[in-house]
Amino acid sequence: MTVCFAPCPIVFDLDGTLIDSVPDIHGAANAVLRQNGLSPLSLDNIRSFVGGGVDLLWTRIIAATGAQPEQHRDLVAAFMSRYHHATGLTRLYPGVLEALGVLADRGHPLGICTNKPMKPTQAILQHFGIIHLFDSVIAGDSLAQKKPDPAPLRAAFADLGADPVTPAGLYVGDSEFDSDCAAAVPVPFLIYTGGYRQKPVSQLPHTAAFDDFGALPGLVESMAT
Repeated sequence: MTVCFAPCPIVFDLDGTLIDSVPDIHGAANAVLRQNGLSPLSLDNIRSFVGGGVDLLWTRIIAATGAQPEQHRDLVAAFMSRYHHATGLTRLYPGVLEALGVLADRGHPLGICTNKPMKPTQAILQHFGIIHLFDSVIAGDSLAQKKPDPAPLRAAFADLGADPVTPAGLYVGDSEFDSDCAAAVPVPFLIYTGGYRQKPVSQLPHTAAFDDFGALPGLVESMAT
């Protein structure tokens, strides 16, 4: 395992890690489904589809609703027109703002590595007034590859000044996509247990788990000693 000495770079996933965005995703997706004469899906359905990016989200929605696969492109386009600025129902998880502030004050370079497209990523970071905290933002359309491929996470660490091949840093996420990505780099992975995933936390490789962002700065520092 890579050893990380403070202040090491820390990269975060976004949806399900820093923000609870499913209500906005759910609302935008169901608006598109209704517009196309398709049955809406529950919040839990949509939550279980989130994490792999917009194309995978809609592949799963199409399978669940019985829509025709050839509708995929048009459905995604209609969704994106709503999703670019869908911020009204999204919330930061409790303690996120304070934890990010503490880590930044301690000198940790901070980054984002998400499968969410760049426009809605920037919109939500600006909405919450935290975009200035991140020196790197790698989104789902920044590269040809998406998580769990390690390329996006490597790029985020490289932006933060870490070795792109063997970065000494930490990744914080919530899902299978994040766990597999961290293992592929490899870097230590801290899993937020309040996020979105299909498998239990116990089945996902991780270095440490936490359910309260108030505990994150101390957890980070304990790993750097």
